[in-house]
Amino acid sequence: MKKITLFFLLVLTQITFGQAKITETEKLVATCKVWGFLKYYHPKVAKGDLNWDKQLLDVLPKIEKVQTQKEFSLILEKWIDDLGPIKEIAPIVVPKDVEYFDKNFDLSWFNDKLFSKKLSKKLKFIEKNRFQGEQFYVYAAEGAGNIGLQNESFAHPDFKNKDSKLRMIFMYWNLVEYFFPDKYLMDQKWDITLEKILPLVIKADNQDDFYLAMRKLVSRIDDSHTEFYTYSSATTPKIRNYFPAKGKIIDEKLVITEILADSLAQADNIKAGTIITKINDKTIREIIAENRDLICASNEPKYLDKLVEKILRSYTADLVKVEFFENDKYVTKAMTWYDYHDSHRNEFKKGARKKKEKFKILDNNVGYVDMGIIAIKNIPDMIEALKNTKAIVFDMRNYPKGTFEPIGNFLNSQEKKFAIYTLPDLSYPGRCTWSSGASIGFDNKDYYKGKVILLLNEKTQSQAEWTAMCFQTSGHATIIGSQTSGADGNVSIFDFEGFNTQFSGIGVFYPDKRETQRIGIVLDIEVKPTIKGIQEGKDEVLDRALMFIETGV
Repeated sequence: MKKITLFFLLVLTQITFGQAKITETEKLVATCKVWGFLKYYHPKVAKGDLNWDKQLLDVLPKIEKVQTQKEFSLILEKWIDDLGPIKEIAPIVVPKDVEYFDKNFDLSWFNDKLFSKKLSKKLKFIEKNRFQGEQFYVYAAEGAGNIGLQNESFAHPDFKNKDSKLRMIFMYWNLVEYFFPDKYLMDQKWDITLEKILPLVIKADNQDDFYLAMRKLVSRIDDSHTEFYTYSSATTPKIRNYFPAKGKIIDEKLVITEILADSLAQADNIKAGTIITKINDKTIREIIAENRDLICASNEPKYLDKLVEKILRSYTADLVKVEFFENDKYVTKAMTWYDYHDSHRNEFKKGARKKKEKFKILDNNVGYVDMGIIAIKNIPDMIEALKNTKAIVFDMRNYPKGTFEPIGNFLNSQEKKFAIYTLPDLSYPGRCTWSSGASIGFDNKDYYKGKVILLLNEKTQSQAEWTAMCFQTSGHATIIGSQTSGADGNVSIFDFEGFNTQFSGIGVFYPDKRETQRIGIVLDIEVKPTIKGIQEGKDEVLDRALMFIETGV
């Protein structure tokens, strides 16, 4: 009786599977995954023996016509079978010294309810007997680990052709799926992002709308390294004008922090501490909300930092309505913004900008180093000048010039590991391996024995975060400031006819495997600038550091 019941259940399951309907989005999501998997795993495809883009364009019309899960699986099964037999090489032996990082790795979709058991088995067989040669479509930079593209189609898709647009989306989605080291940290699962973006891509019928959809796709990877630059088209504005100052968003207000063109700023009574509340009748809060799916960032402080640049840039020659809050009232002014040269004229006018010192000694025998301008050639002089100070403040609220090694050696008494990282394994796409890590220092009796203070904020990104991790090894370093960008390591850059984009190339961790991506550098003392402090001309982060040096708290 039990055997009869089981038999009828199996038959019922097969009948249900054969009749189950499938939506267009379900078909496209599954096809995207299968196409991408075969691209990097199937020996003939990954080797470059086939025109894989053409194969996709040939199969998509067939997939569009099917209506049931069974029909869908049969098309994919035939597609795989037509690629030819695969030599069985399993099990593939993993070297003993290889340690995998697998938080990104997920091929559980092989068992998708849309797939027949036969199709699932075919995919699993390909995984176990995957391509072991040099990948045709991607390569890893030697010694660096970040990914580059090769043998791809870098041209615009045909914006009137659905399948042509889908090919580009499938290509990018799978690039992230298999080679973005921090995929597991996304706020929204990458599968869900694909489901949501497909209708927008299909609807887009021109260059601007298509690349807007792509921008929304790219922004969902939540990585501060990631940008999405589009190249000019017939309809893309060529005008680019700027507000004559820099700013920072504090409490949903845009506060001016630095003047870039004195005469233009004076004409509208703009100075450090000036508060902007609206741009073209939109509040800063509204602008923050409407740009969330257009700007990619690891965390909120970096999102706001990137947003400021967009707010203070205009793509029209029209007057810009700016609402200021001054003298306890709101004042709206119609401003003319100018091109880069005029809006940044202090940069070009001799004597208009106060010259910054690479390093100096402050009151009470405290050294100060501006990491954004000091170069390797300046390090010996800096060490000689500051070696007898009681503390050195390294200001990393900027982008350093590759000086972490000589300074790190000066700060440490012996060699210490400061970071480990993950690298993509092209022999097993989607998996990463742990590196041996990076170290700094040597046996050094003349190391710096005073306090080491690091000033960080949202502009501390990539090499700056790497440098901060390096300096932390001194054992007497204190981190003061606010959350950093949360995007360390190198970048993988991809340049196409219509756009340029990039993402973090490796996963960077502390030696104990604590994450830095999205989190940033761990702070000891949190200090954020205030509107009042900016208006009074104070550097509240530096002031807090000086207080800590004197009091120890």
